[in-house]
Amino acid sequence: MTSSRQLAAIMFTDIAGYTALMGENESKAFELLNQNRKLHKPLIETYGGRWIKEMGDGVLASFPTVTDAVNCACALLQGCGKVHGLCLRIGIHLGDVVFENEDVFGDGVNIASRLQALAPAGGIWVSEAVYQNVANKTGVATKFVGEKMLKNVKEPVRVYEVRPTNHKTESSETYLLHKDKPQAAAPKSIAVLPFVNMSNDPEQEYFSDGMAEELINSLNHLKDLKVAGRTSSFQFKGKNIDLRKVGEMLGVSTVLEGSVRKQGNRLRVTAQLIHVEDGFHIWSEKYDCTMEDIFAIQDEIALAITEQLKVVFFEKDREKITKTPTHNAEAYELYLKARFYLYRRGSAILKGLEFSKKAIAVDPDFALAYACYADAQTLAAAYNFFSGKEVMEEVKRAAKTAIKLDDTLGEAYFSLAYYYVCFEYKWEESKKTFYKAIELNPKFVQASSMLGKICLGWVDGNFEEAEEQLRIAIKLEPLSAIDHADLAWTLLMACKLEEALTVAKTGIELDYNSFLSHRITGLCYIVLQRYDEAIATFQYLVNLSARHQQAIYGLIWAYCGEGNLEEAQKLMNELNSRAGSAHVDYGLSAAYLGDLDTAFDALEKAYHDVDPHILTIRYAPYVPAPLRADARFQDLLKKIGFPK
Repeated sequence: MTSSRQLAAIMFTDIAGYTALMGENESKAFELLNQNRKLHKPLIETYGGRWIKEMGDGVLASFPTVTDAVNCACALLQGCGKVHGLCLRIGIHLGDVVFENEDVFGDGVNIASRLQALAPAGGIWVSEAVYQNVANKTGVATKFVGEKMLKNVKEPVRVYEVRPTNHKTESSETYLLHKDKPQAAAPKSIAVLPFVNMSNDPEQEYFSDGMAEELINSLNHLKDLKVAGRTSSFQFKGKNIDLRKVGEMLGVSTVLEGSVRKQGNRLRVTAQLIHVEDGFHIWSEKYDCTMEDIFAIQDEIALAITEQLKVVFFEKDREKITKTPTHNAEAYELYLKARFYLYRRGSAILKGLEFSKKAIAVDPDFALAYACYADAQTLAAAYNFFSGKEVMEEVKRAAKTAIKLDDTLGEAYFSLAYYYVCFEYKWEESKKTFYKAIELNPKFVQASSMLGKICLGWVDGNFEEAEEQLRIAIKLEPLSAIDHADLAWTLLMACKLEEALTVAKTGIELDYNSFLSHRITGLCYIVLQRYDEAIATFQYLVNLSARHQQAIYGLIWAYCGEGNLEEAQKLMNELNSRAGSAHVDYGLSAAYLGDLDTAFDALEKAYHDVDPHILTIRYAPYVPAPLRADARFQDLLKKIGFPK
């Protein structure tokens, strides 16, 4: 038996969703495994690596240098776009390992394995040792993810995400955020950073995030205090960044930091209010309590902030910031879980739906839970998990119940407005209800964003006012990738193509995993007839989203634009094998492939199923010209009843 100890870069890869596929279709799973081997073996050899072994759907390999390992990982992700159904998770660590015969052992192997298990589908996660070797290399970009406790590893590991870069993008000091000279922060201004989860269980992250979010929501009611939006503040989650930089980017003079340790029903909460200019602690406090005390603690922290910053407010304002949404701690915890998953979008929406439903079951008088449930159902329809027809009655009932329980909630009116525009096509009623939500909470970003994008943009074609509302949203949330993507989509609909592309790329810089920002970037490339870049963008998005159908449709359109109908048809065949594929994007794909009859059958089905995406077709410049020129297209617009 021969063995040797050496420093090596260890790479673990794993096929995302393989276990589920094995349960659904065993022969297809084995074929995918075979394709995975065919992709891995030559690439590992090309980059000077050594194939160690295969473990189920995972592959273990070693490389003499970190650069070789990372370049191989990037090549693997790009290669996935050519294999239907293949999406990888990859972990890489540089460490001291023992090679024994044809195997490898040691902590380095364990850490790489744990990183792979944590990485998102289509993602590469690496340890700090790897990051330090590739941080300044061309062809890759890196981002700090956070400190993670890994199984059987004593100390926390600093984890980074690595991604291949295909083209130069705008700096993250972005198009909109720094378009004008930064102004001095107002003395009465604050950013509430996400609280650190100090619990042993990483699954408790929803609670520490929820604490910060609820404090933001409470403070937002004070006119005399500028509060950075939730999405922008959460951009700094897990990042070791100079508070002066936070203040500069968010335009605030103070920052609230905190931590939560939750064990069963017991909590330890710490909070510190810090002046960003000099790092001076203005106020700090520590609380040991039970879950039942959480509302009182949130009130105390909020009131301490107003006192320290000398915020002027009236008694009715005090009532708003100390208002308890529910007296049931279990229902509140379920609600925080629901919101946590809704923010993640994608398939996590279904978890958000489940937890909001449970919150209502525990406390049937919890208005915010009903609004959350309504939003989850609407989002599920928007992501094509259900048809609009299936969920619309539930959405309406939940939104109206929320208003009945508490008619001061902007969130409840937002849910109803979102329902009116997506499902009932009550255009004026929807706008009026969105404006009501904004009146109740002028800092309610989502209301401005959806009012602008859907009502004023998609439906009315009033792109000037739509753009104005979306710029209000971005002013409130300067670091939000979603709001930048929504503005980019609006600019695209208005045929301001280069500006739309710049804003969409800004969204990617803010969050490289932003599905919507990548999608709008790809659509811009298609309309600009820059098909190579469109294909590269959608191939990356297909991998990032574990082959979400909206990403595949974009790739079909890009291939058709390039004239590669064979690849486009292969992808169409893949989607034909999936249930529920006949909706708007399917119809557009059929039109791109020259089958107008199938296209109109799909669009008619989308109309009857109340697919929210039917609202995009009036102005979208990526709708194929032959489809738009057909008399049936105008008939469909009349049936939907768009305003003149």
